[in-house]
Amino acid sequence: MRLLYRMTPVLLGLALAACSGVQVNTNYDPTAVERIERFQRYAWLPQPQGKDSRVYNDITDVRVRMAVDKELQSRGYQRVEMSDDPDFLVGWQGAINTKLSIDTVDSFYGYPWGPYWSPWSSFYGPYGYPYGVGGPRTYVREYEVGTLILDGVDAREQRLVWRGTAQAELHRNLSPEAFQKKIDEAVHKLLSRFPPSPEKR
Repeated sequence: MRLLYRMTPVLLGLALAACSGVQVNTNYDPTAVERIERFQRYAWLPQPQGKDSRVYNDITDVRVRMAVDKELQSRGYQRVEMSDDPDFLVGWQGAINTKLSIDTVDSFYGYPWGPYWSPWSSFYGPYGYPYGVGGPRTYVREYEVGTLILDGVDAREQRLVWRGTAQAELHRNLSPEAFQKKIDEAVHKLLSRFPPSPEKR
């Protein structure tokens, strides 16, 4: 029984990790769809400022811009300077929030265990019931969620016309390479819905 109790948090962690991919959502101004579809040239808004130094720093800014530039330019958009009359402006924001996951698991899964269990012992106890029947146990896990917001601003009218939000769990001690991969995945999923259309909602 002790072995199962030790293994259960690990199994829960693996299950959560398996479904902890990047989740995205986008929104847009429906009156601006035709104009957005004609966008060809973009420029970057100034680097955002925020209190969380884990998010708002030169390194993260470079990583986000690299991912966005790669994605947009692979689809034919041209990056220009703000003074070169861009069609739209791109900006980003971010956050890292701590969350709790509370999972209650029944301690009996139909396997024989108990202080006297061995591979050669009977599955059933003296009264015909499997060993190890017990009540549910609750496990609490603390984890961090990163949020990336990409904004598309109509340069001529100076108004927000498209916004994408991506969220993903950030594992502790994330390497720079793994962090870049998370950003790349988030940006790819977000910009696959740009320009907006009913099929890309």
